[in-house]
Amino acid sequence: MITIRKCIAAGLGLAAIPMLAATAAAEPAYPAKPVRWIVPYAAGGGSDFLARSIGQALSTRLGQPVLVDNKPGGNIAIGAAETARAPADGYTVLSADNGTLVFNPALYKTLSYNPVKDLAPVTLLGRFPMILVVGPGMSVNTVQEFVARAKSKPGGIDYASAGAGSPHHLAMELLKVEAGLNMVHAPYRGAAPALADVAGGQVPAMMVDLAAGAGFIKGGKVKALAVANPTRLPQLPDVPTFAEAGYKNVEAAALVGMVVPAATPPEIVATLNKQVVAAIKDPAVNKRLVDFGVEPVGNTPGQYAELLRSETTRWHKLIRDLKITLE
Repeated sequence: MITIRKCIAAGLGLAAIPMLAATAAAEPAYPAKPVRWIVPYAAGGGSDFLARSIGQALSTRLGQPVLVDNKPGGNIAIGAAETARAPADGYTVLSADNGTLVFNPALYKTLSYNPVKDLAPVTLLGRFPMILVVGPGMSVNTVQEFVARAKSKPGGIDYASAGAGSPHHLAMELLKVEAGLNMVHAPYRGAAPALADVAGGQVPAMMVDLAAGAGFIKGGKVKALAVANPTRLPQLPDVPTFAEAGYKNVEAAALVGMVVPAATPPEIVATLNKQVVAAIKDPAVNKRLVDFGVEPVGNTPGQYAELLRSETTRWHKLIRDLKITLE
């Protein structure tokens, strides 16, 4: 027998359905407000340029402002941790390079964020391939000559980098292993001061990305010997790859992508991916990035996740084998 209480409960349940539907319908479609794009570096660098160039086109496509927020410090951990703690609603995104997502977990005993558990990939924005450059005091013209010179020096040679744990640092460590060299790392606070000292002869060599090094290379202040890329760079067609020089495993680049808080709904991630990739492929944006020295990408969240997994396997082995740690 159906009791009056049950009938009342059923009636209330049925009455609630239109109310729930109305609430769902009232929720504005994403995006309904500005998107905050955190860049964990100071304004003016390669990651900042990438975010601002893509952000302008992305803003048009989303119909909302995209506000770039520079949060440097903590070896990029400050921006990553802030993104991880942000509401998972698609209104906070982060420019994350392989330092943030790949290197740091192996370099530090403790981190204020977990790149796998706290952050979800949206797309790889672009690649900054590494280039071996030498200063005026290093009278060599090829990688083979550089290796021979480094091996002839008692105690090896010093090399500069954009910072401890940076792609520039680990790319040189990769060359050191592959060529059997003895080299001592001299970390700087950014690529610009490191390049200045290489050009000035204080440090013989470094790995640098084209975005940071183009002016020094084209101005003849430093000499490019090889690119750590599968193919030659269109901006430096006369500079061979490391594979051409006999070091096929020396491939390295700063990989800069977009990530969001891990719990961000898949449909929002899909919307972001679609619009960011379209912005990257916009002819004007694409040309601007290439001219700056970036290799534009724009792939799926799944493809980006798989790349991060393979990069983690490759670089964590190098970091462990060389016992590189940072505090």
